[in-house]
Amino acid sequence: MFISCEETKELIKEKKAQFIDVRTLPEFMSLQLPDAVNIPLDQIGQVAETQLDKSRPIIVFCRSGSRSSMAMQILQSMGFTDVHNMGSYSVWQ
Repeated sequence: MFISCEETKELIKEKKAQFIDVRTLPEFMSLQLPDAVNIPLDQIGQVAETQLDKSRPIIVFCRSGSRSSMAMQILQSMGFTDVHNMGSYSVWQ
């Protein structure tokens, strides 16, 4: 299940959510959303413990929603409990 752009913006503003783009670095460099940090899907398991804060919400997104769904599952399996999937970057307004 995806969260809306409005819900995403509210979580970022009100709860200081971590906004994570799980696309590859070249994809990230071609189009970046405000306040997004790039952690490619193939690296998320290795860097999540050191780069993400378990006490703050995490919102993941990608091009279509597929990789972000996988990233959400990885993070949840690592003990991150407040993880949301925005799906595709195209929903950003």
